[in-house]
Amino acid sequence: MAEAADFQGTSASPARRWLRRTTALIAGAPLLAGFAQLPAAGTAQAQNATAALADSDSGSVAVAVDSLTPSAPTDGDTVTVSGTVTNRGKQTVTDAHVGLRVGPEIDTRSSVDAIAKDSDDLRSSISPEIDNKYSEKFSKLTPGVAEHFNISVPVDDLNLGDDGVYEFAVSLSGETSAQPWQQILGIQRTFLPWQPDGADTKTKTTALWPLVSTTHMAAETGPNEEQTPVFLNDDLAKEISPGGRLNQMVTLGKDLDVTWVVDPDLLASVDAMTGSYRVRDGDKTVAGTHQTIAKQWLADLQEAVADEEVVALPFADPDLASLAHNGTDVAGSLSQLKEATDVVDNTVEPILHVKPNTDFAWPVDGAVDRSIVKVATSAGADKVIARSDSLQESNGLPYTPSAARPIGGGTTAVVADARLSTAFEGDLTTASASTLAVQRFLAQSLGLGQQTDKQRSVVIAPQRTPTGSQARAMAEALRTLQSGTWSQSQKLAAASEAKPDPDAATKVPGTSSYPSALRKKELPRAAFVESARTQDALDSFKVVLSDPSRVVTPFGRALNREMSVSWRGRPAEAESFRAGVKKYLDGLSGRVRLIDKSETKLSGRSATIPVTVQNNLVQDVGPLVLRLTSTNPTRLEIGGARYKEQPISVSGGHSQSVKFTTSANANGRATVIAQLYTTDGRPYGKPVTFDVKVTEITATVMLVIGGGVLLLVLAGFRMYTQRKRAAARAAEKADETDESDETDPGEPEATENSDDAPEKPEDAEARPTQESEAPARAADPEQPSDPTPDTAAESADPSGTGERVDR
Repeated sequence: MAEAADFQGTSASPARRWLRRTTALIAGAPLLAGFAQLPAAGTAQAQNATAALADSDSGSVAVAVDSLTPSAPTDGDTVTVSGTVTNRGKQTVTDAHVGLRVGPEIDTRSSVDAIAKDSDDLRSSISPEIDNKYSEKFSKLTPGVAEHFNISVPVDDLNLGDDGVYEFAVSLSGETSAQPWQQILGIQRTFLPWQPDGADTKTKTTALWPLVSTTHMAAETGPNEEQTPVFLNDDLAKEISPGGRLNQMVTLGKDLDVTWVVDPDLLASVDAMTGSYRVRDGDKTVAGTHQTIAKQWLADLQEAVADEEVVALPFADPDLASLAHNGTDVAGSLSQLKEATDVVDNTVEPILHVKPNTDFAWPVDGAVDRSIVKVATSAGADKVIARSDSLQESNGLPYTPSAARPIGGGTTAVVADARLSTAFEGDLTTASASTLAVQRFLAQSLGLGQQTDKQRSVVIAPQRTPTGSQARAMAEALRTLQSGTWSQSQKLAAASEAKPDPDAATKVPGTSSYPSALRKKELPRAAFVESARTQDALDSFKVVLSDPSRVVTPFGRALNREMSVSWRGRPAEAESFRAGVKKYLDGLSGRVRLIDKSETKLSGRSATIPVTVQNNLVQDVGPLVLRLTSTNPTRLEIGGARYKEQPISVSGGHSQSVKFTTSANANGRATVIAQLYTTDGRPYGKPVTFDVKVTEITATVMLVIGGGVLLLVLAGFRMYTQRKRAAARAAEKADETDESDETDPGEPEATENSDDAPEKPEDAEARPTQESEAPARAADPEQPSDPTPDTAAESADPSGTGERVDR
């Protein structure tokens, strides 16, 4: 009956007014008749009735504490509270006022949680108001209308006692026409940490300040020498622009003593934006225009982290839990984690000009089990950032132990405090929610420090990607803490090397203890299988390139991004990204291909078959091996065997043909397969299959053709001989005519029967026949092509003494 007890501190006038009105409304009721007759008893019963009626209308007015300054007051300070009260009921509230209430000291951290959970519950215990001069009055509160209040009170008038955490509440009291008496209609509880003097033992506090984002870059790059990067969208430009989330993180963080935790992928992406880049816009890409913003953000970050501790996560912040639970049995998955770790040195230091610490692994929400620790340390990290709600205390310690815990195998678990780490989750877009989060955080920090006189090292590991409002609340809380009296800042490396508490829990839980809510958001095994297939395709592609780095670097980083924590809870987007990487790689490797061939005809027993390789890449490819295989070697052989291989290299943007010698053993159709191979014997690209039709020439056909050629030769020779003889006879006839004209007229002619007639030559018998033919050809005109006789015309005179006669 907290409300009734609180009501006793008010004046008697409201109680009497309520008593009169109640009596008038329910006159004749025996109980209230007796009530009216007994003033003392009537007062107590009225107070009880007031409490019951107030409970029935709890929270009709919403109280919002938008500001509480200073968040942790000290001696001589004036506490100022401002906010709004809003009538959420249907009736106007009259005679209202906002008052301040200070409760007793809160002695446990769990009590802080309980009060925060029921911060606006009117049925919970309510402390009395402080002096009513520290209040603000309202004649009426109209339904749905918010009224602002601002109250200042010297901290000395709050009557705070010993150092510690106190409940601090702002309430709205008033009347309604249905309940015409003073009652608490709304309340908002928060906390006031009180440590005016420096603590004897300050808590060493490490706050992580994460610079992590989602995946923004595609595997695609431009064909130019600079390989212009391509971004999936323009979201990163929004984040680093003034007012954007990442811009606020840098602006707020530079004034804090924190350990920066960065994802190298974010740095590489922003660095890529400082030059020429393109952004996907549907099926095309457009030129990026935010180079100035990217340069400014990097310059601000470089200034902020100068001389500060920087912890670098593996490239693209791989999901260690998903890998441990679903990816270790997929070949190559752990190698991807190792590559993501190795690339850090070539990314962070060249951009930020500070050497990062790469000894830490950070699973999602600090949730660990034995398999996660094993995977986290496989890439070289020997410290794992866990959280106290995962590595829970089991020894009944009455205090929170230091963060560092040896968990075996030379590995240290750095256990962040769960309450402090989760203080800024949820919707903090309103000033009231942000203020309550800050005060709760400070209350938990001071409560932790007062648990024991032992000095401890505490780590705060907030959510990876806080929103702008969450970041602002975090920064406000850390500023107060770092300028306060009970805490001192410490770097993460120092916290991990602090002397462990011998009673702290060091046993890492088993896999079954991993939170089911987190397991539902993990990357499935299929994601790691798809990535492994893409890696195999990349391995086959890079060996044929003259400059593999143009492909290995962008695709290697894209494969790292496929394992990113940022895909948790976004399975469709993750699948789309993986499919896009594989499609683009297939498209590039497909630019080196065999040209399709149609059916080839082979006439004869041997011939050559050309096969063409086309290279549409901008760089040279090779050496490759081109193999031509006959599926029916008994009919068609390639180079005297079933198949033949030849090396080939092709310049960028060109095609090249390779000729294979073939031999046919029989007529018919034979199928031939052309396939490219890498030098290590792995098939490259798709094969090209075509048919070869063998039409062998038979022996009979060859004889017929040979006979025809012979006849043509003989006919030509006969014509040549006949023409030569005709020319000779024509010459002989001309000589005989000349001799006849020169004979002496008195000389007797020889007769056929004369014994003195000269002896005939031996060929005379054949001459009449030849001479009978000669006149017909002698008259033919001489052809220019006729050959000149190679012997002189024979003489018809008798041979002289001793003259030889040719036969």
